Amino acid sequence: MYNHQLIAERLGIIRSSFSRLKKLAQIPKEEFQKNEDAQDIAENRLRKALEALFDLGRHLVVKSGAGIPHDYRSVITMLKEKEILPADFADQIAGMAGYRNRLVHEYNKVTVQELHEILQTRLEDLELFCQYITKHLVNKK
Repeated sequence: MYNHQLIAERLGIIRSSFSRLKKLAQIPKEEFQKNEDAQDIAENRLRKALEALFDLGRHLVVKSGAGIPHDYRSVITMLKEKEILPADFADQIAGMAGYRNRLVHEYNKVTVQELHEILQTRLEDLELFCQYITKHLVNKK
């Protein structure tokens, strides 16, 4: 049985982070590169959103009976196998597992340019993830 409080909390973290990151994405690249506070906030919010995404995904996988994922990429694979996420979207977002690890374990190698690029090109993935999870939960009722 799903823990609906955990689900709501994780979705809230993802959505809150998405909202803040969208505002940061509006900062022109040159200004973003000079603004260490914006960079720090973007890195922190992206890491939090990804942590919540994979934590939520793991919960759904385990509680749906799919098994226990052995890493973050397998969380996405198992969500795809259980048809909680559409296959094309799961394939699209799977690479964010590696980026989560980069933010946590190779934080000293994260560049301002790549962070800005993610703000410009990958933020919608967070919102789509929330929509797919919400749709799945509604269909389970």
